[in-house]
Amino acid sequence: MIRKIVTLPDPVLRRKAVPVRKITKRVRKLIDDMAETMYEAEGAGLAAPQIGVSERIIVIDVGQGLIPLINPKIVSAEGEERDVEGCLSIPGKNAYVTRSKKVTVTGLGLDGKEKRYEAEGLLARAFQHEIDHLDGILYIDYLTE
Repeated sequence: MIRKIVTLPDPVLRRKAVPVRKITKRVRKLIDDMAETMYEAEGAGLAAPQIGVSERIIVIDVGQGLIPLINPKIVSAEGEERDVEGCLSIPGKNAYVTRSKKVTVTGLGLDGKEKRYEAEGLLARAFQHEIDHLDGILYIDYLTE
């Protein structure tokens, strides 16, 4: 089911999302809805708070297939890279943002097992952007202008 994407200034976007305690049918359905919503909006990633659900869940697809991740964490980051970013919750705008060039991310997959991703380039940027959403941080918070 395609969900409504919330936009600024909705307060859910600034809230720290709560960890998922158990992977239930509801959580699996939520992830399906998030993926469907992301694809419909032609996004590369979506965090649960962007559909009004303050839980630590993200979905990403930068052209390598869907990555659903529950309670994701960046466990290491290195390098620096500046590139343009936009956000489905801030429609019609984009800006250059400096992020880590490479990240290692862990989290739970749909099967409840820990997954680990070594990412660089667009995938690394997408992980950082979506995990920021779980902490109430938006890409515009990095802008200095």
